[in-house]
Amino acid sequence: MDERTIEIINRFTNSWTQTEKFYDNLINNYPEFENFRPIRKFISKLKQQGENKFFRLGTFIHDLSFSRSVDGNLRPDQKFLKIETINSNDFEVTFRDGEKIYRQYRISDLDDMRLKKLLQTLKEILAD
Repeated sequence: MDERTIEIINRFTNSWTQTEKFYDNLINNYPEFENFRPIRKFISKLKQQGENKFFRLGTFIHDLSFSRSVDGNLRPDQKFLKIETINSNDFEVTFRDGEKIYRQYRISDLDDMRLKKLLQTLKEILAD
């Protein structure tokens, strides 16, 4: 593996560690964020499957985003997947770049096949 690839994987895995800490803090210290437990479990499951080597994670209070961005900030032309937590069993999944939406679904289970397919589509995009 070349140095650039190692650096990208390190950046991706570090983003997962930071995201896990972010959600752990919210869930453990603020009862109103209890509905993020499914997202936290989803992150752990994907990490156990080795997906932390393929995606950068990012957070906004109610959103979890997956990208192939090497840097932390997304450019307008970079595609990403966003999962917005509505309730503990209600999520809006959006695959987009900038202002363009490619797919958008409302799902009740993070094991939904449509979400898995979108993650696979994103994984096939070159990291940049």
